[in-house]
Amino acid sequence: MRAPNTANEPTIASPDGAARRSLHILISVDAVGGVWRYAMDLAASLGAAGYRFTFAGFGPQPSAAQRSEAERFGELVWFDVPLDWTAEKEADLDVVPAILSDLVRERGIELVHLNLPSQACGLTLDIPVLVVSHSCVVTWFAGVRQSEVPADWMWQYRLNRAGFDVADVVVAPSHAHADMLRKSYGHIDGLGVVYNGTKPVEASAPKENQVFSAGRWWDDGKNGAVLDAAAPHTVWPVIMAGSQRGPNGQYRDLLHARYLGELPHGEIMGWMTRSAIVASPSLYEPFGLAPLEAAQAGAALVLADIPTYRELWDGAAVFAPANDAEAFAAAINRLANDDLLRGELARNARERSTRFTLEAQAVAMQSIYQHLLHPVAAMEA
Repeated sequence: MRAPNTANEPTIASPDGAARRSLHILISVDAVGGVWRYAMDLAASLGAAGYRFTFAGFGPQPSAAQRSEAERFGELVWFDVPLDWTAEKEADLDVVPAILSDLVRERGIELVHLNLPSQACGLTLDIPVLVVSHSCVVTWFAGVRQSEVPADWMWQYRLNRAGFDVADVVVAPSHAHADMLRKSYGHIDGLGVVYNGTKPVEASAPKENQVFSAGRWWDDGKNGAVLDAAAPHTVWPVIMAGSQRGPNGQYRDLLHARYLGELPHGEIMGWMTRSAIVASPSLYEPFGLAPLEAAQAGAALVLADIPTYRELWDGAAVFAPANDAEAFAAAINRLANDDLLRGELARNARERSTRFTLEAQAVAMQSIYQHLLHPVAAMEA
């Protein structure tokens, strides 16, 4: 195990008054997906436990609000380098190892936590490297297209595979996604699962007879076309929110559902809290925060029958074949027409959601951090 870099680190006061060293973690982030929320929530949870953070940002620039949020938890350093799934060619990412290595040296970093496996490719550091695979192009093609990644994108496979080989630990957000990684890349040393979590939601608003869904609808993996096609056949209106146009020109038209456009997260949560049913037709979800937030908000769930959703929500949702709009409409109507079943599944989903908390996620990640930073002590414990 690599020895942590302990040079020039400040100390903080522990609860018993003794001085102990603050642990400095480098976390990679982007401003366009769930990685941002994941990193900020993790930093907020672990800051009081003796960690401080430098965030290395890649891809489109963050908003002023995002910058302000990150600076509450550490230093944010942004680089004009694309994310792997938006890069036009492999060479666009050649600078990443040098960028990260320079940050490690200049900031006295003790552990590197990367939220894209490709970002670990080419790293040669004397400190631990942890990689979290939130999703990737290779498993996206496996889940959405049931195919290998196209030949002109095989560099995505190569970079991710090399990143897994560099990492001391690899984390997936579900066992289903871990299985997809093994099927796509072969054996991965140190692969484990830490479920995502989210902040609790107060489910106090009266429920309205409507079906709500939120997602990046330009992404074929979110499968918005199926829910949109189901909408004319449901007894309750189907309401969809989220982006239609993606960063590389992708576009999904929505013709039948009531479309609200892109909304701030707070407004999306308001719709989830008011809606009696929340649906997710996704073909590909390594975890899926939207059903978790909906369950916390007291909604009954109608979900695509994919391995991730079965793992997390079996017994607490109605499932429909992901590519069958008629079946999705029937599943929605089944809940809309059965108050008792809808109430039972909503309660089951809310109870299930208590397993997926930010506290549980932080405890699990802290355990991994400590094992990487102090392997002998962790083994003795």
